[in-house]
Order: sequence, then structure tokens, then C-alpha cells
Amino acid sequence: MTRHAQLMHILLVEDSLADIEITLEALQDAKVANEVTVCRDGAAAIALLLDDTTPRPDFVILDLNLPRMTGHEVLSRMRSDEALRRIPVAVLTTSSAESDVAKTYDLGANCFLTKPVDIDQFVHVVQSIDDFWLGLVRLPQ
Repeated sequence: MTRHAQLMHILLVEDSLADIEITLEALQDAKVANEVTVCRDGAAAIALLLDDTTPRPDFVILDLNLPRMTGHEVLSRMRSDEALRRIPVAVLTTSSAESDVAKTYDLGANCFLTKPVDIDQFVHVVQSIDDFWLGLVRLPQ
């Protein structure tokens, strides 16, 4: 598998401390050269994304059920901003509602994944995100 030679910057937008911990451990176990920034609400994520003093992430892992601004609102804001619209977004959420799936893709998400309840499966899903999006796919510069 081909890995990007440079450090990958991931923005994890998640309010659950347990899910943050599992996601960070799974990304660390994948032995990928990445840097992860965590935002615990949607408004903080948008503020960080629009902050010209911080580097833009190469990839966003986004929950839908967030305080202050939902994941759908974050995604809509990202896709309406020329500087942010090309950043790939993987939605990782507890929802499996067809309406959430449809709305997420309508707003321009690159993929929709439902969080498994089982911890081992959750780790597998996060590592699969890493393997595919950060290992195989060519991301925009």
C-alpha cells in the first residue's frame, strides 16, 4: 500500500470523549504519520477551519450529532466555502437513518459510516478510513 510521504493532518470533529479516545488509538495503531486535531463541537471546527493562522486539515472525520452546530451544518458551511470545499469529509456517526445518509451525501460528504457498537469493529472502521483515505486515495493539495 502506498502511503503519503508527508505528515497528514486530520481534523476529528467529535463530542464523545470515549469515541475520541478510541478513534485516536485506532489512528495511532495504524502507524500512519498523521497529526490529529480534535474539535468537540461544530462551531469550534468551523472556527478552526477558517483560522488562517492554522494549517488546513487534509481530511475531516465528522460526527453529525454535535453541540452548537450539527455535523450537517459544518458540512454545509465547508462545501459553501471555496477554501474548504475540497477537503474530503468522512461522516462517522451513530445514526443509520436513511434521511441522515441522504442529507449527508446531498451536502457533499465523501462517505457515510455508522459507528459500530462493538469496540473492535469501531477500531476496524477507523483503521479502514485510514487505510483507504490516507493510504490509497490521492487527496487534493
